[in-house]
Amino acid sequence: MSGNYLFEMRNIVKEFSGVRALNGVSLAVRPGECVGLCGENGAGKSTLMKVLSGVYPYGTWDGEILWEGKPLRAYSVRDSEKAGIVIIHQELMLVPQLSVAENIFLGNEITKPGGRMDYDAMYHRAEELLARLKLKDVNVAAPVMNYGGGHQQLFEIAKALAKNARLLILDEPTSSLSSSEIAVLLSIIEDLKREGVACVYISHKLEEVARVCDTVTVIRDGQHIGTKPMSELTTDGIIAMMVGRKIENLFPKVPHAIGEVVFEARHVTCWDTANPNRKRVDDVSFQVRRGEILGVAGLVGAGRTELVSAIFGAYPGRSTAELFLEGKPIKVNSPEAAIRAGLSLVPEDRKRQGIVPLLGVGDNITLATLEHYSRAGRIDKNAELATVEHEIKRLRVKTASPALAIVGLSGGNQQKAVLTKMLLPSPKVLILDEPTRGVDVGSKYDIYQLMFELAAKGVAIIMVSSEMPEVLGVSDRVLVMGEGRLRGDFVNEGLSQERVLAAAIDAGPKASAA
Repeated sequence: MSGNYLFEMRNIVKEFSGVRALNGVSLAVRPGECVGLCGENGAGKSTLMKVLSGVYPYGTWDGEILWEGKPLRAYSVRDSEKAGIVIIHQELMLVPQLSVAENIFLGNEITKPGGRMDYDAMYHRAEELLARLKLKDVNVAAPVMNYGGGHQQLFEIAKALAKNARLLILDEPTSSLSSSEIAVLLSIIEDLKREGVACVYISHKLEEVARVCDTVTVIRDGQHIGTKPMSELTTDGIIAMMVGRKIENLFPKVPHAIGEVVFEARHVTCWDTANPNRKRVDDVSFQVRRGEILGVAGLVGAGRTELVSAIFGAYPGRSTAELFLEGKPIKVNSPEAAIRAGLSLVPEDRKRQGIVPLLGVGDNITLATLEHYSRAGRIDKNAELATVEHEIKRLRVKTASPALAIVGLSGGNQQKAVLTKMLLPSPKVLILDEPTRGVDVGSKYDIYQLMFELAAKGVAIIMVSSEMPEVLGVSDRVLVMGEGRLRGDFVNEGLSQERVLAAAIDAGPKASAA
């Protein structure tokens, strides 16, 4: 086996309608090795993994894949799984209503003679697999929906191990996990490496790459930029390879004047959709000033998303709030009413709430402002296209055409398109819920730059983020929430992560003068 590699991809070329998504990319992994695959959104990482896992069958791409030194010709995902290659996608492929065991063995069931499922054997094997992943408190007969995101991510790994995975591909595995869940997952990956399982780890969180990866391969614009041992790299070095330029400061703060109070929310309260007696947000009041970036921090389940959804008229359950814009009361009972009033929201879940997947990129961008292009009851397509092309260029949205279905774009480029859509109404208050989740470093930098530019023009920005360095790097002031209540309001001058966390868990000073 050449170089003792478990598998090698050599000079892979993949085209879509004459456009090269991959142009001579190579990747190799040894048994028990974890290779980090890094690149900006749209660089070709997902395309490369679809080639490897058989989503794009042999014959639809050029190049060569070797498995234990021999050619691998996978015509389907099942063929690659037979070899021992299993991919865990960013969006988990679990059926919520089925049991944990049924999900682990979905499509790979243990059966009795005659074809009936052997539940006793599946329960026993599922418990063995979960014990290997340090999960001993799981009822494998209970529905998957009874368990949180951290458990579900480990159920996906158990599903891969049930298929005797020798190469595990993890695509943004921690994008929706808490810090404690991330620590558990990374330790399990290290255990699997010691057992000889090879991993390809795709993540924009470079501190995770640095911890678990032995080698890093970087691709940019469909081309192989380089492969180096992690011991020879720093996170800054990886960023420079990814974006083709050195980013001196990820948070390019621009001095901007902060004016008078432009938006105020009083007594925001949201009741749980499943349990009407429980409050997800409990009597929260706050203000944001013109040109101010207000960060909203807190632990998972603190009520941050519910808070901003309620003030935008998008909370699915019962909620109450008194809202004031420029000193005047406004009534917001729907997103349409919020946009008309001068508020815009970029939602946390862009796939379910931010885009219409099969519509074109351009149609998604103008969705909230179609009336601007209406002429005598018809859409002025030329005016609409001119706006779309200008915005695509301004935010550097990578798309072959404005007519391309937005579902075909990478996550970061979808996010830029959603951001553009919500900026076209020219809001006075822009609400960003996890604006850089699943977004590469270069796109993050572009989004931060845009935020500072908007603040300098007087737009008030409310940003919910789970990433503490982002909150502290971007915000002028930080609200801290915990268990649905406001636990801190801090001016971001010398503010530390420890102080914010102490407030979030109700173990520190409540507020500083704002």
